[in-house]
Amino acid sequence: MSKNDYYEILGVPRNASEAEIKKAYRRMAMKYHPDRTSGDKKAEEQFKAATHAYDILSDPQKRRAYDSGVDPSQAGMGGAGPGGFGDVFNDIFADIFGAATGRGPRGQPRGADLRYDLELSLEDAVFGSHVTIQVPTWIACGTCHGSGANKGSKPATCSSCQGRGQIHIQQGFFSLKQTCPTCRGAGEVITDPCRACHGHGRTRDEKQLQVKIPAGVDNGDRIRLNGEGEAAPHGGVAGDLYVEVHVKEHPIFQREHENLYCEVPISFVTAALGGDFEVPTLEGKVKLHIPPETQTSKVFKISGKGVRSVRGGGKGDLLCRVIVETPVDLNRKQKAVLREFETAMEDHKNSPRVSKWLGRVKDFFDKMKF
Repeated sequence: MSKNDYYEILGVPRNASEAEIKKAYRRMAMKYHPDRTSGDKKAEEQFKAATHAYDILSDPQKRRAYDSGVDPSQAGMGGAGPGGFGDVFNDIFADIFGAATGRGPRGQPRGADLRYDLELSLEDAVFGSHVTIQVPTWIACGTCHGSGANKGSKPATCSSCQGRGQIHIQQGFFSLKQTCPTCRGAGEVITDPCRACHGHGRTRDEKQLQVKIPAGVDNGDRIRLNGEGEAAPHGGVAGDLYVEVHVKEHPIFQREHENLYCEVPISFVTAALGGDFEVPTLEGKVKLHIPPETQTSKVFKISGKGVRSVRGGGKGDLLCRVIVETPVDLNRKQKAVLREFETAMEDHKNSPRVSKWLGRVKDFFDKMKF
């Protein structure tokens, strides 16, 4: 690797884009930074070389000079713009050092988001409803209204960061920003803390919320309630509450996307001769016509009796799977009638599936060599 070929040092082609150069440098910085290599001198040299190469190639003016044959570092083109050399790399080294990003100067910490698992009946999920939930969480202190300061006092400006919420750390020629450890990013410190919350600005409690369940929600859907998560310390922005829907098992129906499924047991006589059968839907009863010679597991569709998804679109269908039930607990007369019926069916002309199966069995044994 040439010490003077900055493209080769970063491992990028000469026509590399700004994003590709930055990505290559990020990769090398994460690998060779002294804080990650425990004093490895060779790694430190590679890090310094990569940093210098990035300084040249990330600046359009320096890169043009370098591409034309002039080494900017030898031509007095030092620095990296108005922010100074280290500011070019702040976004990259945030990954390495965990520098705080915050929400700007004096950025208050945000409260944590919460998840609440809500069980619903299938009917409530399909048609929508309103439910009341109890959520244990941190809430803003009612005495100091979230400020953390005792009544009649005010938070003082943090002397460590002068109210900015961040401090600068110098590591060699790099200047990094970090959340102020004294005020934890608030920019203020509580000198006379509230006695109810001990200066935290929040207390542990349980709050009651009304949640509107939109029609058509399904398992795993989440309803977001802005600002109903944990209160942040010292009056910061509250997190959000995510209500995750879990639909309870239904005694009759199963849901799959917009369709509903159910099993309908029918008698042997209904399956053989046909007939009309009443089946339930979520909106009432409907008639299902069973044609003669219906086989078990046949599925019949009742259009428009499914679910309309919360995401929109058409309404699904109800799919009824008929199951021909074998009669049980037969008395002597019923058994005799069935034996008589079996005798009448011995030629299998009325049982095509039995006839085909027996034919395949016969062919199978005929081909076997014993």
